[in-house]
Amino acid sequence: MHHATDNAADSPDGRPSVLLAMGPGVAERLLTDDHRARLASLARTDPRLVAHDLTAPSPAVAAALAEADLLFTCWGAPPLDARVLAAAPRLRAVVHAAGSVKHHITPACWDRGMTVASAAAANALPVAEYTLGAILFANKRVLHTRRRYREVRAAHDWHHEFEGAGNYGRTVGVVGASRIGRRVIELLRPFDLRVLLHDPYVDDAEAARLGVEAVPLDVLCARSDIVTVHAPEVPATRGMIDARRLALMPDGATLINTSRGSLVDQEALLPEVTSGRLSAVLDVTEPEVPPADSPLYDLPNVLLTPHIAGSLGRELHRMADLALDEVERFARGLPFADPVEPSALDRSA
Repeated sequence: MHHATDNAADSPDGRPSVLLAMGPGVAERLLTDDHRARLASLARTDPRLVAHDLTAPSPAVAAALAEADLLFTCWGAPPLDARVLAAAPRLRAVVHAAGSVKHHITPACWDRGMTVASAAAANALPVAEYTLGAILFANKRVLHTRRRYREVRAAHDWHHEFEGAGNYGRTVGVVGASRIGRRVIELLRPFDLRVLLHDPYVDDAEAARLGVEAVPLDVLCARSDIVTVHAPEVPATRGMIDARRLALMPDGATLINTSRGSLVDQEALLPEVTSGRLSAVLDVTEPEVPPADSPLYDLPNVLLTPHIAGSLGRELHRMADLALDEVERFARGLPFADPVEPSALDRSA
């Protein structure tokens, strides 16, 4: 494993050289003045210089890339292919201040033996919090009650109408023991809910440690009042929640998707939610923005949000904090606390 001391030994003060690389506008939201000051104390860097393009870089970016020991990346980072790496002979590590690294870390990076860290652990927290809120509100039938109250606008026997509502004794099915899925399970512990889990990589013993019951996906769909999807987007998971599995879900159940739109067959979901048989909380769809005439925007039993369950606003600063901790470890010649393992990428987000 390459350590910072190997890379920075010939630098004037022993600090590694770091270049920021991410999409336009991202650094301004991600980094406070304090973050930039901390980065400048840890590394030789221009914390105001941000590379958006590494294939046809500006002279300033090209010079910084040629010297860089580490790239500090976030959303919209340009792909690090063989051509880019050829212009970055010293580059040995990437710290990604966001979740998935699949969009910019290429096989050429692993071929070089680079080490990569991500802030996926930090980004998992707000997604799990959003999911917890969605679960508790769905079982309480908050969306339905809001619509009905708006219609009735008077005293009404709500207890009679919502006899089957509430969280006590409900069953939640978690699809995928990802970082987010495990955090959701953790957050559900204080509540009187049964939790089922489907994950092909989790055996009964591990499920018992997590305090859940491991079941096949069909069983999970059939037994759950809430099905919440936290599996990675890989070929095997595409359309995993299909027409047959949606049909297995009980009348009145809710599907929550905060992972990727491709995991749910949206064409199959539409008739289920349009009829009102199922409800849905969708933070992701396929396509990412549904067409303007999609019924999803207006259905009273669908809560549709524009991919905001992950880090938003102040929550970006948590990812920056974690990423800077990893930069500090690199600068001190220590291995990353939370490295990305290339062997795990085929079953992670």
